[in-house]
Amino acid sequence: MGSKAVRAAILDHGRSKAQLHLKNRALAATAEGITISDARLPDNPLIYANAGFERLTGYSVDEVLGRNCRFLQGPATDEATLDDLRAAIRGQREITVHLLNYRKDGAAFWNRLSITPVRDSSGVVTHFIGVQSDVTAEKNAQDALQRANQQLEAANRSIRQDLDAAAAVQRSLLPAASPKIHGIRFAWKFCPCQQLAGDFLNVLPLDEHHVALYVLDVSGHGVAAALLSVTLSHVLSSVADRSLLYQAAPESPGTFLVASPADVVARLNKQFPFGPQTMQYFTMIYGVLDARTRDLRYVTAGHPGPVHVRRGAAPRVLESGGLPVGLLADASYEERTVRLGPGDRLYIATDGLTDAENAAGQEFGAEKLLEAYDRNRHLDLHESLGAVMACVEEWCAPARPADDVAMLAIECE
Repeated sequence: MGSKAVRAAILDHGRSKAQLHLKNRALAATAEGITISDARLPDNPLIYANAGFERLTGYSVDEVLGRNCRFLQGPATDEATLDDLRAAIRGQREITVHLLNYRKDGAAFWNRLSITPVRDSSGVVTHFIGVQSDVTAEKNAQDALQRANQQLEAANRSIRQDLDAAAAVQRSLLPAASPKIHGIRFAWKFCPCQQLAGDFLNVLPLDEHHVALYVLDVSGHGVAAALLSVTLSHVLSSVADRSLLYQAAPESPGTFLVASPADVVARLNKQFPFGPQTMQYFTMIYGVLDARTRDLRYVTAGHPGPVHVRRGAAPRVLESGGLPVGLLADASYEERTVRLGPGDRLYIATDGLTDAENAAGQEFGAEKLLEAYDRNRHLDLHESLGAVMACVEEWCAPARPADDVAMLAIECE
């Protein structure tokens, strides 16, 4: 061998030693614990452990060499995970597990253990390299998050159950059956956008000749709006001595008369003023139908006007006006009257129909609503409400209408 070749061999040997020394220093300095076990010896004993392993476990290298790494296991180490680890070693394949291990002083820690087989040139597994990391803080954080999520889910279930119960109570206050009046039919549809609605409606007999009907829309959504709508349903009941729909007869104590629509809405306005605590108001149509004359006297309070569908004529929106209830203490309300002829229909609804938006942000609007009423006038009264609602839902698709909808209809033969 020439001098140049000798010098090259010496330099290569020096570089190899330097690289080996660098690798040894890197293994010693790394924060993770690194071990090497000999798969050719009985019980797969450790033949190498770095300083990171000493720091992680508290065991010195001298204490662990020649031993199987199971000495880190303890009473709470998961047996199923150990079975997975043993199966991977028997199968000579890589695996990463999370084990509850124990330090020399008995303190438990979560160990993320990765085992990798090392093969010789013929493919035979000769050693296993283990990399161990203390993930106790990470595991504790995950466990805390899981517990918090479980608690949150339990709270959500409780809230959903309460909302479902409240929604059932609210729906129980809807008309149980249509008043039996010869030649006059009623129908309604109630579609909350959430479990609870701020919209509400009712139709109820006041005496043998008069039927009260109303549709109202409380500002906002959810629980607060629903609470006010339920409260209103109680004060707008057919129990004369507890209802705003009647007034005491001054000349006959204990006798109650049907109150005029204007008087009912004015009394509501005084009883439910807009205030800084609730910031609530509501719109409504309240009317009294005289079954003998088929005249409907009604008041609108910031609410869309009724739609009159007459036989042989295009639907039209009747006059409306008036401030929403609660906004102005001394607001006055004007009564209007519409007479329903044979074949006539009258539709009253909240603005959840006209305000419904499609994907482009365009509102359904009053014009399309009139077209929907007209297009479905041939249907049964109740079916026509469902068909109109279907038109609105199709307009909003694939989303659902973002507001509550309450619809009430009257038809005369």
